[in-house]
Amino acid sequence: MTTDIMELEFGQVRIFRNILIAELNEGVLFTTENNRVLLTIGKEAFEGGDYGYISFRKNSYAVDPLVYRESANAGNLKAIAVVSESELIRLNAHKVERQFYKPPNSFEVFDNLDQAINWIQYRI
Repeated sequence: MTTDIMELEFGQVRIFRNILIAELNEGVLFTTENNRVLLTIGKEAFEGGDYGYISFRKNSYAVDPLVYRESANAGNLKAIAVVSESELIRLNAHKVERQFYKPPNSFEVFDNLDQAINWIQYRI
């Protein structure tokens, strides 16, 4: 998998095909300001074209709930996937976070990165 990697204050972002893959740092509070950085990277990297976002949750961190609404309104962000080996994190994402995204089939939860990449490629 060939990717461009960007190190940010709050984590690492990889750009792969038409997907932005973020792995946030342990203990970070992911704010709307952090989210705007990711949305800007997505808009610039994909030149305003459609793309997907994968939240690769290897670490534990907190998310400001306003981030969900902001991401759901991003015009060219067409699919969001959460990847975690933790059943609790996957369940929370499926039951809580999914409610913020419309249409509901634009958000999915996986236990491995390859499944998430394949799903986003299919959605876009």
